[in-house]
Amino acid sequence: MAVSEQEAFERVLRSSYAAMLDDARCPEAFALIDETCGVKGTSLLVGQGPRVDGRVTLLGMYRHGQRRLDLESDYVANYYHRDERVPRIRRLAYDHLVPTTELFSAEELKASATYNEFCAKAECQNGLLVRLEAPRGYTHVTWAITEPVAPRGWDSSQIRMLERLLPHIRQLATVRLMLTSSGLLVASLQDLLGARGFGVLHLDRRRRIVAANGRAEDTLRSAELLSDEGGRLRACLPKDRRRFDRLLADALPPRGVAAVGGSVSLGSPPLLPGLVVHVKPTVGSETDYEDRRIAASVLIVESSRQPCLEPVLVAEALGLTPAEAKVAIWLTEGKRVGEIAEALGRTESTVYWHLSQIYARHGLSGQADLVRLVLSVA
Repeated sequence: MAVSEQEAFERVLRSSYAAMLDDARCPEAFALIDETCGVKGTSLLVGQGPRVDGRVTLLGMYRHGQRRLDLESDYVANYYHRDERVPRIRRLAYDHLVPTTELFSAEELKASATYNEFCAKAECQNGLLVRLEAPRGYTHVTWAITEPVAPRGWDSSQIRMLERLLPHIRQLATVRLMLTSSGLLVASLQDLLGARGFGVLHLDRRRRIVAANGRAEDTLRSAELLSDEGGRLRACLPKDRRRFDRLLADALPPRGVAAVGGSVSLGSPPLLPGLVVHVKPTVGSETDYEDRRIAASVLIVESSRQPCLEPVLVAEALGLTPAEAKVAIWLTEGKRVGEIAEALGRTESTVYWHLSQIYARHGLSGQADLVRLVLSVA
């Protein structure tokens, strides 16, 4: 019997949830993505630092479910630092699928070594790329999809499935980065509680807290953004509550309904939310030898601290002078105009002049718009 589009989507989700905690499950997850989307392979790349001397972390280049370390090492060693797409990807809107060919000029399509050599070997000349929102400390996450298996090219059902998967691929990349930064390639539900750098809660099907690590307990104790209300997890701010309740309802549905994880930002400052919360439903194998009450894991990341803002990257991405980039970054980091003037050794009127130049160049109406713009390339 043919598998429906919804059934195929749910299979991919279950596999990706398993891969979040176990690097060895990634090949299976990406093989299912290839099969479901009708493509030859996909890749996840994470960038750090400025365009010059930047770094790339590969969460995997997979072809038919096999990780291609040969392609990964070839790209990093021979193509990444001259890949014409990299600065252009960093300027793309989030979650927008773009054909590979649109990231090269007409002349580059003829002469680019990346396009004509690497993309040919990697079977992605007719592929798609999408910029996903990156965790703090990274400049961008790129999900690269190879060309389709069918010779007729892309059809609407493939694009629709890829778009449905975007937030879940972003969550897979984010959680994998969080775990590897804590030294965990494989994490059981118990291991998660010992992870460094972020809070962890385990919930049962009724949203009751089964277990929590120290960082999560501190978050609940403060009761600023999340609280333990009668043993159940709850968002504290009224403006956050509906979105958070919907996220938990999707991840902890009635029996017989597919669980769907996701992420949400919580906090009062609209530009710099205090927490990012990732909710991951458990899959069957995770509870075989664990507490069977656990139905979902909640990972809590502090995001109130400023993202990593590189002046060279901001200047390059937004077309700013070095001085303008510094002004834009310091304003985003919460410095007042007087403090910026003192740091630059200039007058406040000079700082305002820099700001007026940036506003005019990008059609901005004020500081809030500028902060949003800078954070979009952070």
